[in-house]
Amino acid sequence: MKHRLLFIVNPGSGNHNMDLHAMITNFFADKNHEIEIFELQKNCDSRQIKQAIKKAAPTRVIAVGGDGTLKLVAECLLNSGIPIGIVPAGSANGMARELGIPTDINQALDRCIQGTPQSIHVVNINGELCIHLSDIGFNAYVIKKFDDLPQRGMWAYARASWHALWKHHKMNVKLKMGDQDIQSEAAMVVIANATMYGTGVKINPEGKLDDDLFEVILIKQYSIAEILKIRFTSLPFNPEKIETFHTKKLNIQTKHLVHFQVDGEYIGKVKQINAELLPAAIQIII
Repeated sequence: MKHRLLFIVNPGSGNHNMDLHAMITNFFADKNHEIEIFELQKNCDSRQIKQAIKKAAPTRVIAVGGDGTLKLVAECLLNSGIPIGIVPAGSANGMARELGIPTDINQALDRCIQGTPQSIHVVNINGELCIHLSDIGFNAYVIKKFDDLPQRGMWAYARASWHALWKHHKMNVKLKMGDQDIQSEAAMVVIANATMYGTGVKINPEGKLDDDLFEVILIKQYSIAEILKIRFTSLPFNPEKIETFHTKKLNIQTKHLVHFQVDGEYIGKVKQINAELLPAAIQIII
């Protein structure tokens, strides 16, 4: 089947030494598909991307970058029925890891034309579209510190995490999910559509992208031992430290302003979170 493919490329993602434009062009040089490449410029907004999509009239749109690039493309294609392909080229590629999409660029490009679209749910969180994972507290603070560093990669992430371990304080949170009302101290609260972070930490082993619920993971204490257990074993969480809830709607209120991130993008500080499931909102090529 011949496709009209529009590539939304974030040239600032991940490894800046890669010429993504050239790699895409070379891959399709001997193939019978129409391609168009739209490179994201600094401060590019969704209106410009939507115009590019309308002009190209593609059969598939491919997000080339990290989780933030995918989030931006998905926002522009919400409920459109146009399938989204993923070429993981970012610092964090959590959704690609979630779906088993190859990190090799050529293999990922091949998946974009050979793969099958699947409808998945997303979560609307304070007006932000969450495809993967969102959280308040410790991890959001790590992302803020990571964004402030000039370096990238795992060493920079480790540095940001070490800083956060010493500087971050617990939160007082109130969670409302249907008829459940929970008050607790917390190091983090995760709103999880998917199962794992881009680092491979499986924070939500019960998650499914196409079920009718999302998960809320209440991490009462930040425990290195618990995170290592999650990362390397299939043992259940310690309920004294981590609890998981399933819901379609969530309200969180905090005593003080707390750090907030969605799909790896630091949003800012908030005192309230409202989250709601949006069923079968996008199609992802798997």
